Amino acid sequence: MYEVGTILYFTPFYFKDLSLPKPKYFIVLKILDNGEVALASLPSSRRHLPSFAPVIHGCVEIPEACISCYIFEANHPVTDTGWSFPLDSFLYGQYLDTYETKILQEIYPIEGVDYDILGKLTEPELEAIIRCFANSTSVKRKIKRMLAG
Repeated sequence: MYEVGTILYFTPFYFKDLSLPKPKYFIVLKILDNGEVALASLPSSRRHLPSFAPVIHGCVEIPEACISCYIFEANHPVTDTGWSFPLDSFLYGQYLDTYETKILQEIYPIEGVDYDILGKLTEPELEAIIRCFANSTSVKRKIKRMLAG
């Protein structure tokens, strides 16, 4: 379930900060500590980029605004199954976080009920995302070390 590059869809996702749960995509970028921790991103359909920044598929780095973002254009296939996000979706470097896989498995035990596996990112797509955030000036050093390891 928690393999590098896997895109999951939780219905709903329970946030660490106790925000209201809602359906959410979850992309596993790295597995750490012998599979006990997943470094992941929760893509957003909300654009938090300056108006001058184009919405093009790939990495957008705006150091003067402390923004590191990877953009998935709507309907652009990104997985080995040809799946694509229905809307433009954004991964923000400052929101990369770690999640304990044991806790996730307790909260979301049943595939097809609690979550769906949508596919695995293609290798070039996964490499581009990791490179984007690993080379970013605005991603925390701790996260960059995890991505590099």
